[in-house]
Amino acid sequence: MTIPNLITVVRFLGTPLFVWLVLSRHEYGWGVFVLAIMGCTDWIDGFVARKLNQTSQLGRIMDPLADRVALVAVTITLVVAHILPLWLLLLLVIPDVVLLSVTLYFFRGDADLKVTMLGKTRTAALMIGTPMLLLAKALDSDFTFVLAWVFLGAGMVMHVIAFSQYFVAVMAKHRELHLPGPDDTNSTDSSGHQAPGQGRQ
Repeated sequence: MTIPNLITVVRFLGTPLFVWLVLSRHEYGWGVFVLAIMGCTDWIDGFVARKLNQTSQLGRIMDPLADRVALVAVTITLVVAHILPLWLLLLLVIPDVVLLSVTLYFFRGDADLKVTMLGKTRTAALMIGTPMLLLAKALDSDFTFVLAWVFLGAGMVMHVIAFSQYFVAVMAKHRELHLPGPDDTNSTDSSGHQAPGQGRQ
């Protein structure tokens, strides 16, 4: 129970609040406000963790998970509200499902991969473009609508690239940890004994 993790929990709680505001209350302005707060917490928790030296394994798992849950839930909400097209939701969700399935299959959970700068930039672009699109509907502003799609388009391109990078990293780590390398196959002689100078892994 650290301060950064509590801030991340606040970001988790913002997701159902956003869904309720948009789908039940049609309060698009308040929805934008909630997304803005959630975006701020994404930066604040990391800053506080570094300043107070309160980084943790749980925080490393919760932080990107909160981002993914928020992005998927917000996108589904906006598709249901007829603000976003269905293809954007599929483009967002399918790579995540593939990556999650591969990670669960090979590592039974967390692959312990660091979040890349591209991944964080992708999340920031989507978290900026999404509320801007909602704001464009609230203000009936064509300029805000176009600007929102600039961020969303850039974010989706980075999303596909980040997925490719993470997928390659997961497969490389799997090979490194679970598949024998050249040194392992040559570490025994024909009689089954270890070659001189070869210790057990």
